[in-house]
Amino acid sequence: MIFIYTVCQNKTAAKKIANMLLRLKLIACANWWPIASVYRWNDKVINDKEVALILKTRKNYYKKVETVIKKIHRYETPCICRISIDQVEKKYRDWLIKETRIV
Repeated sequence: MIFIYTVCQNKTAAKKIANMLLRLKLIACANWWPIASVYRWNDKVINDKEVALILKTRKNYYKKVETVIKKIHRYETPCICRISIDQVEKKYRDWLIKETRIV
């Protein structure tokens, strides 16, 4: 199991990405929450409000999820990070595998 972390412009954008990935059965679950961000972009320091998005999926689905995010994300250079999860409760893992089974 992995988490894929990305940051979106707003809740609408996060929900769009999550719902698309769920429909494609590439993720089993998504969580999002508002965050405050500060970053440098085009030689300017930006203070912004964004939405963090965690996507829960199988290890071997990373590239497929990354491809979908890149296609629909509004940012020119979106943050897309893979976080490996070493331990997962068995029933949760079984559920995740069942929900991400691509037919």
